[in-house]
Amino acid sequence: MREPLIPMIGVVTDIRVDTPDVKTFRVVGLDGKKPFIHIPGQCAMLSVPGIGEALFSITSSPTDEEYLEFSIKKCGCVTEWLHAMEPGQQITIRGPYGNGFPVDTDFAGKDLLFIGGGIGLAPLHSVINYCRANRSKYGKIDIVYGSRSKQDLVDFEEILNVWCKEDGINVHLTIDNPQPDWDGHVGFVPSFVKELNPDTSKTVVMCGPPIMIKFTLDGLMELGFERTNIYTTMELRMKCALGKCGRCNIGNKYVCKDGPVFRFDQLDELPDEY
Repeated sequence: MREPLIPMIGVVTDIRVDTPDVKTFRVVGLDGKKPFIHIPGQCAMLSVPGIGEALFSITSSPTDEEYLEFSIKKCGCVTEWLHAMEPGQQITIRGPYGNGFPVDTDFAGKDLLFIGGGIGLAPLHSVINYCRANRSKYGKIDIVYGSRSKQDLVDFEEILNVWCKEDGINVHLTIDNPQPDWDGHVGFVPSFVKELNPDTSKTVVMCGPPIMIKFTLDGLMELGFERTNIYTTMELRMKCALGKCGRCNIGNKYVCKDGPVFRFDQLDELPDEY
């Protein structure tokens, strides 16, 4: 069995430009195979030797058996190097880390509401595509996704050409401000969710900027949702992914060991640091 703490060499076989500052990287091992098996919501550490390493959500579904994908926003030293790469170049990769979403237990048989903002779609992408691939296990799927502009919507082509065309899946898109080439909804995600007035029996999976999560959660509470039915992921708190550096410690929990996926009632038991 492979040791998850020891990096392996990965090859970037494909790079897709999603937005002006987000690219999706497809990675395989030196043998051309998927580096490891994961659960939706888990993360991996990518490293550019001599530059540094950083933790990213795995955005491909476990049902993609030939590769791993990572949608990465350019926002620092490591990500700038990754964005400058070309297909065929090598990186190192280790993982998977953290606990994933309970897709085969708590989510089974439920109607699901996914709420994403900006690059927050990245960790949701894996869960959504896993549910799509195992469609009979789940009820109706609603996806609410927003970003600053049309150009900043991650995976926009897949959303339009695949998700929007499937039975039992309803996609609701919004952007922050009007623009000439957009005829869809305009407004922030929290207010859009309240406008849509979703059924409170749905299980909610939410990821995005902290301010979006805060106001969306407030709106869901006003609508009557239970905190035991709302999940989020906190991988941005993680650093070493091993429970050693302490950066992700909140109260008696380590996000990398006990998360990054949490229900909001579990977060209520922790100090107000998140």
